[in-house]
Amino acid sequence: MAESLKPSVAGTPSRLSLRANFSWTFLGNVIFAACQWGMLIVLAKLGTPEMVGQFALGSAIAVPVLMLTNLQLRDVQATDAREEYAFADYFGLRLITVVVALLIIGGIVLALRYPAETALVVVAFGLFKAVEAISDVIFGMLQHHERMDRVAQSMILRGLLSLAALGILVFLTGSVFWGVMGLVFAGIGVVLVYDLRSVMLIKRATPGRGGVAHLARSLRPRWNWRTLLALTWLALPLGISMLLISLATSLPRFFVGHYLGEYTLGIFAALTYLQVAGMTVVSALGQSALPRLSQYYVAGDRQAFTRLLLRMGAIGLVLGGGGIAVALVAGRPLLTLIYQPEYAEYAWFFVWVMVSAAIGYVSWLVGEGMKAARYLRVQVALFGAQVVVLTVLSVWLIPPMGMTGVAIVMLAAAAVHLLGTLLILAHAVLTLPTRKGNEAG
Repeated sequence: MAESLKPSVAGTPSRLSLRANFSWTFLGNVIFAACQWGMLIVLAKLGTPEMVGQFALGSAIAVPVLMLTNLQLRDVQATDAREEYAFADYFGLRLITVVVALLIIGGIVLALRYPAETALVVVAFGLFKAVEAISDVIFGMLQHHERMDRVAQSMILRGLLSLAALGILVFLTGSVFWGVMGLVFAGIGVVLVYDLRSVMLIKRATPGRGGVAHLARSLRPRWNWRTLLALTWLALPLGISMLLISLATSLPRFFVGHYLGEYTLGIFAALTYLQVAGMTVVSALGQSALPRLSQYYVAGDRQAFTRLLLRMGAIGLVLGGGGIAVALVAGRPLLTLIYQPEYAEYAWFFVWVMVSAAIGYVSWLVGEGMKAARYLRVQVALFGAQVVVLTVLSVWLIPPMGMTGVAIVMLAAAAVHLLGTLLILAHAVLTLPTRKGNEAG
């Protein structure tokens, strides 16, 4: 793994090309997603659908909380073309929000009075995502400097260590809790050994900012309350949006578990995770293109901004179509091979999962344009509408229709997201000449 970060002529660490950043991000996301998928396969092979359901429940509770408190600071950093805030500000705010998130998760566990094992899994999942949040704020700095190679290498290392830790501990203990704690320990190791080193490499490579004293100061979090409040206010819409996005993923799990039971929840979680293969490419392209989109928008280059978004949307269509084709042609044998025969009984549902995923790929990719244009607050309304549609349809359709109702709910929520995204982007593009360089919302 490369350690060299030579200063460029412009006085910043040498940036990679968009193609190189995409390649590294794609590689990192593929391996990381494969390892996460491997965790579900390990639980399915070594345990039962109920164990998979317990794992999914821990994720469904912890992830939305962290999505809110993370404030999507990584995207704010990546699009901070004027460098209004320092890394120390982002780092300081992230540490505060991590503590708040863990307190909220603990309160939810106490309020819902889960059995001891389930409560421990939820808390452990919160710790796991909290450690990831520390890495995420470092990734934001690396993404801002267009050094996605360091991000990818960290993800690869974390993914491999996490999969090994979960598999070994579940095999030895038969406990989902200890498996998740293995993820926590693996994440802490990567932060200490690799991620903090990435920060030091960036800082050392920046001309005029050398010296041990300055390096030590740059690695320390900074808590200037006026600055933190301003940064929080800027990022809060993204945090709320990410909470709503996470709820759009988590709410179906809640409703499936509530109405159809933990067994069906395990099946549902395993099948919906298969759409991650396409999301790996989608996420890689979106993360790599976001800084460039932001630069185009700030510069008022409508043609380049629109052209890049159209290319990204076309890639989403191709990926989605491929996923649907795989589900139609080989869904049943694929599910039997990867999981167990009982999962293959829901091959028909897998097709609809991939249809909703195809819609999601397109809306996610072109939605990067909203972030680049700093259309932040309007996203709250968009994702809020999606969550309302999802909730109302779930209560209405899942009890009488079962998994067929779940499929309809997923398709409707994805369609609402895509339509709203396109309308917001149309406004952003049409008003670009007069709104250039301003935060919109």
